Parts: sequence; C-alpha cells; structure tokens
Amino acid sequence: MSATMDAILTDETLIEMTLEDAAAAFARGVTSEALTTAFLRRIETYNPRYNAIITMNPTALEDARAIDRRRAAGEALGPLAGVPVVVKDTMDMQGLPTTAGWHFLSAQAGGVDLIPETDSPVVARMKEAGCVILGKTNVPILSATGTHASNSWAGPTLNAAAPDYMPGGSTAGTATAVAASMAVLGLAEETGGSIQNPASAQGLVGIKPTFALVPNSGVVPLAGSTRDVVGPIARTVRDAALTLDVIAGYCAEDPKTVAAIGKLPKGGYAARLSATALQGKRIGLYGPGWRASPLSPECTSLYARAQQELAARGAMLLEDPFAGTGFAAISKPISDKYQFDARGMECCPYDMELYLRRLGPSAAIRDYKSLAELTKAEDPYAEGGVMAYMSYLAETAFSLENPTLPPPLQDFLGAKEAYLEVVAEMFARHRLDALVFPQMREELPKLHSDGVINETTVCEINIAGMPVVTLPAGYYASGAPFNLVFVGLPWSEADLLALAHDYEQATKHRRAPVLSV
Repeated sequence: MSATMDAILTDETLIEMTLEDAAAAFARGVTSEALTTAFLRRIETYNPRYNAIITMNPTALEDARAIDRRRAAGEALGPLAGVPVVVKDTMDMQGLPTTAGWHFLSAQAGGVDLIPETDSPVVARMKEAGCVILGKTNVPILSATGTHASNSWAGPTLNAAAPDYMPGGSTAGTATAVAASMAVLGLAEETGGSIQNPASAQGLVGIKPTFALVPNSGVVPLAGSTRDVVGPIARTVRDAALTLDVIAGYCAEDPKTVAAIGKLPKGGYAARLSATALQGKRIGLYGPGWRASPLSPECTSLYARAQQELAARGAMLLEDPFAGTGFAAISKPISDKYQFDARGMECCPYDMELYLRRLGPSAAIRDYKSLAELTKAEDPYAEGGVMAYMSYLAETAFSLENPTLPPPLQDFLGAKEAYLEVVAEMFARHRLDALVFPQMREELPKLHSDGVINETTVCEINIAGMPVVTLPAGYYASGAPFNLVFVGLPWSEADLLALAHDYEQATKHRRAPVLSV
C-alpha cells in the first residue's frame, strides 16, 4: 500500500467500519485491494489468539483487484462491492474445504477434505455482489451446539467482546471475526440459535430470517428441510439489512424458496429504516405465557431499562401477551434443565444425503452411508456424541436407518402449526407490531464452564420459522453483552429492522471490544 493509503487505513479507521464507511473510503480513492490488505493485516495480528477464521481465501486480493478494475471503469456497484467479509465454514465455497468443524472432514487434521465443485447459492450471491471473501470461519463439530466452538478440529474460538465467556455457537467464528473488526460483516447459519446466540454473545446485530427466505442448499445441514436458515451478522442494523438484500429471494436450486416470491420489500430491507419507526408501535414483552423460565435479576434490570428506552421512542408496551394461551406448553424440550426442542432435526441424515450428493462427482464422500462409515468411531448419535440428544425424538431411528428418505415429521409439523396459530391470533388480538425480549435469560456462561446459553426464543421461532433481529442493548456488570431480540410474523424482516434501527440509533449501546494478542 502507498503511504497515503496507510495514512487513511489505520486501525482507527478499520475498527467498527461500516458499509457506509467503506463507501466513503472508496470515494476518497482507497482501493478494495488496499482495504483487503489492511483487514488481512488485522487477521494476521488477532486471529492467532481469537481463532475466528480457519481457512483463508487465497484469491482474496485478486478478487479485490477485479472490483477495483470495475470501479475504475465507471461500473455502478452495489454497497457490498469491494468490502471484506467472512462466511461460515459450513457454506460451500468452490475450491475450499468445508469441514463442519470435524477432524474427519479436514485433511489438516488427518481426515479427508470435502471440496465442493460449486459455490453454495449464498456464497455465489455474495460474490455476485462484489464482496471480497477473506475466508471461512470456525464452527463446533457439525454446528451441533449454540454455545461454543470449543470442540472444532481447528481449536476453540474466543469471544472478542468478553474473552472469559462463551462466544456463542455455532457461528462463533463469524461473530468473533466481525466483533474484532477482522471483517466488515459475515454470514451465519441457524438451526437452533446459531445466529442469535453468537451475535448476542458478542454484542452484534444478527438477522435470523423467515424460513425459506434465503436459500440454504450447499450448506452443511442440521435440518435443511425444516429449520436451517442463513442470515447476516454485522455491527449495525443497516449493514445487516443491506446484506440480507443480497442473499434473500427465490433460488431455483432450493425449491422451498418459492415461498419467498412476492415477500421481498420494495426498495430493499433498508428502505424503511428511520428514526421514528417505534413511534406508536405496540410491543409485546417477555413473560411466562411465552416461556415459564424466569429472567435472572440482572437480566430483569437490564430489560427494564430497555423497556424504558423503547417507551421513550414512543412504543406502547404490553405485558406478557401470550398469557393464558397455552403457547409455553407446545414446547417439548430435551430435559427440564435444557430448554432446547430439537423437533424437525430428525431429517438431518436425509438432508446430509442431499448435501453430499450436491458436492459433485469428485467429492471424497458422496452419500450419508459413506460419511457414517468414515466417522463411526465418533458416531454423533451414540451416547456421548454431539447429537446424542436426538435420541428422544421418535423419528430419529427411522432417519438413521433410511437416510435416503425424508421422515414424516408429524410431531414437528404439529408443533409448527400450533406455534404459528397462537402467534397469529395474539398478534391480531393485541394488534402487536413485534415482540421484544432479552435474547438470553441470564448472562453468558463462563468460557471453561459446562454451562449453556439460556436463550428466550430459539426453539419457538426456529420451529415456527419466524424472523428475529437481535441487537445490542447494553452490558452486564461483568462486561458480557446484553442483547434484545425483535420478533415478528413470518416475512416481517423489513418492519423488524426498522424498529431495531430506531432503537439502535437512539441508544448506541454497542462498543468496540479491546483486543489483545
């Protein structure tokens, strides 16, 4: 880089850089190559400690130069063009390994590499938007936990915002990379909290979209047919909204996204962002009608402050609108101690079969049977395995014995219908515009503990397929982040983003973490 570029692209410039900041830098003559080089330097400095990115893209600088040539030629480019980003390891990127955090699927760890012949649709769309993909980020084995990435073949990922606390899973790597300003933004994926949890754990904005709004083919599945969604993690609501514009919408490769036709907002997801969006809106609050699990005393205090902030923006708050509806009783959690409801994940073997077939004829593994044989020494469904909890679901045994067939999923479908029916009725009865809850019921578990993230919405909205936007709303006394979730009816992402943006701009709770090397 030239001395002029070095003067512009200081750490102070890169920390908390937004898409608007990047656009301003490009307007000043900064090249994408220079910006990419600067972020690569930050990765070189901080990634050895935080272990967010596990596979670097060897063509990142070449990709940046291609964008520079297009910009120099006067081509009209979108807001993400030339911007350095990261994607979750589980998302196929042509020529780079997809490891799912498992040593069996990493040549570096003594296993075999799964090298996809094509990009997943979401990666392809990010490339088409001109993003410079710096690399792929760390995940726990098979993305099977929403709390950490400690069991990855690549080693654990640390929380950039609170290193002594869990980073959130399974998209820990993307959250840490974005929180530490090793990239401007990134892609995440969720089955049971894997966007919400890491975004909240690190004081970031995350969008868990309506099921089928964003294609998830070419992404290692846990429940690709029923629950899995891809969404952005960013430092601002606007950046997340602009990223959703890129990845949302119908994709022929993923037929379920036909449901998204006619559901995308005119002008894009950022078009409704305003400083007055909360004025007069009716907001439902967390209570035992939604879930019987109480908030911790400090969470209660932080939530009370957030309610005051919402009211100051002109919102009308309604206590526990789900009281007396039976909503909380729909859940069928793994245990009394752990609120996770895995229904819908019985289809994992079938979805994995479809995923492996998609890799292409040159893939080292091309069907579920071969994968099961390769990994039988650490059977994820056996006692002590990372997905052993699936044994409580009646249709899991069928799926494991018949991975080429989709399971009936009667229990899941019944729960989905029940959730959506009650939600629609309560939104109509109380004329609700959104629900706003604390994303977690208590502060994050300590890094080296056996605790789990105790969230408030994950399984209800994952099974129902509803959208969620999470964003910073303060910090615990310990320094661990406190985030809210804005929850709405299916396809209401644009409205939720408007409400979240109003709150974000009025409160400005997020603060850049202090990193160490």
